[in-house]
Amino acid sequence: MTQQKPLGDDPVMRAILPVGRSGWAIAAGYLGLFALLFVPAPLALLTGIIGIIHIKKNPGLHGMGRCIFAILTGSIGTALLVMFLVLK
Repeated sequence: MTQQKPLGDDPVMRAILPVGRSGWAIAAGYLGLFALLFVPAPLALLTGIIGIIHIKKNPGLHGMGRCIFAILTGSIGTALLVMFLVLK
C-alpha cells in the first residue's frame, strides 16, 4: 500500500487549488490583481509583506510567488496612486 502525499505537496494540485498555501498569500495574490485599480494597491503591498513573513515562519506553506506578485503590483499601484493624488 502506498502512502499518499498531502495535497499541499503536489505541485499540480497547488496550481489548481489553494491547498497548502498561506491565507495571506492568497489574499495578497487577489489584491495584487486588483492593485492595478490603484485603490487596493497599498493593501496588496501590505498583505504581500505579511504573507512573506507568515510563510517564512511556517516553512510548510507555499505561496511566495503570489506574495512577490502582490508586492510588485502593489508598489507600482501605490506609486501611481500617490502621483495621482499629488498631481491632482
